[in-house]
Amino acid sequence: MTAAKKRNGGLERKLARWGWCFVTPAVLFFSLFSFYPIINAFIMSFYRKSLISLVRPVFVGLSNYMVVLSSPGFWNSVRATVTFTLGTFIPLVVVSLLLAAFITTQKGMARMWQLMFYSPAVLSSAVAALIWMIIFQPTGLANQIVNTLLLRGGVDMRWLSNGNMVQFSTMMVYFWKYIGYFTILFITGLSKIPTGIYEGARVDGAGRIQTFFKITLPLLKPTTVMVSIMAMLQCLKTFSTQYLFVQSGAPRAPVDVITLNIYTTAMREYNVGRASVMSILLFLTMLILTVAQFRFSRSDDISY
Repeated sequence: MTAAKKRNGGLERKLARWGWCFVTPAVLFFSLFSFYPIINAFIMSFYRKSLISLVRPVFVGLSNYMVVLSSPGFWNSVRATVTFTLGTFIPLVVVSLLLAAFITTQKGMARMWQLMFYSPAVLSSAVAALIWMIIFQPTGLANQIVNTLLLRGGVDMRWLSNGNMVQFSTMMVYFWKYIGYFTILFITGLSKIPTGIYEGARVDGAGRIQTFFKITLPLLKPTTVMVSIMAMLQCLKTFSTQYLFVQSGAPRAPVDVITLNIYTTAMREYNVGRASVMSILLFLTMLILTVAQFRFSRSDDISY
């Protein structure tokens, strides 16, 4: 018995060593490109440093934080980020859930629907923004569709020049790009719900609407929480669409999200310290949301 335990223990140690051999490169890679930038940004947030200067950074303590938190430009970025996040992730979660419920009922066409909705997700954000910049041109498809629906002609909706419309335009681009991705996640969650539960509900005389609200939504709550947090984090990280729209001449203030403000502060104003402060504040926000995701996921585990 003792010899068998020793053999099993030796095998487990050998497997553990091989496991570390395979995991170590990934850990080093992740540390180099994720942990180091976060730590470096945290350190630089306490210094005054110009991006193009060879002068050593000067320690200023919390001065950068005080300047950023009292800056109207930063709070405008917070407003733009919150507006974009709420205006994008709520429709994303609701519509992707409804699409997933619809697709799962289309037995013969399910794969085609999934492919059609997921296709934009494989595009990079820059490519998606460029496609929609063409659509939003005065003679583009967006104006043609709106004018046709409203039975009028030649009216420019100013998708990329009006402040409110450019906010709405960025939301449309993100919605179009990620709706398929989150729909697939919901479909995966729906596939884990045993069909026997629905059969029992039908035997008891429950209709489709009752089944959806009384069975599907409660059992899908962990997936819904995960998708909600992922969608919110994705919206908080938005950058490419706003950057390209501003470069094409769109007004900056309505879409000056925090990531765009970080880029402008660091790359245009060369102020690394203040850009690092905004990066840390954004990181802390995302970290809090991620912790909330894990807590909700742990408390919402459901056994079928």
